[in-house]
Amino acid sequence: MGVWQLLLVAMVMLLGLFGVLAPGVPGPWLVWAAMLWWSLHEQSGLAWILLVASTALLLLTQVVVWLLPQRRIRGVGITRRMVTYAGVGAFLGFILIPVVGAVPGFIGGIYLCERLRLGGHGQARASTRKVMRAAGTSILVEMFACLLIVGAWAGAVIWG
Repeated sequence: MGVWQLLLVAMVMLLGLFGVLAPGVPGPWLVWAAMLWWSLHEQSGLAWILLVASTALLLLTQVVVWLLPQRRIRGVGITRRMVTYAGVGAFLGFILIPVVGAVPGFIGGIYLCERLRLGGHGQARASTRKVMRAAGTSILVEMFACLLIVGAWAGAVIWG
């Protein structure tokens, strides 16, 4: 697979990561489609293992999200700015503390946004808990699964 195709696969995966944060966009399935595209062109044992593992992970993620309470974005105060802070926090956390850093990064991004908006620690903490109960947990589950898939793909491309 050429460099340009790898860049296109990476762009589709990045679009999928942004899609997780945007309501109505099938972000996890864009990430999976990019993995399928790469696997079909790569046709190695590692590529097929990653495709099967990402498929299983995304199916498990859908079951977990289905079992969680419905997203209640309206009326909670979730803004585009908060979603941006949470997404950037998850990405930076994933890079700084590989894999497990996505969770505290996501929650930290929400807290930082609320701290800047509300000004105090107590209010920001209460608002962060409210947001995580309303919609943050399901978004976090999907974001974490997609980051794992993108990270595994990047590792396979770089070291494989």
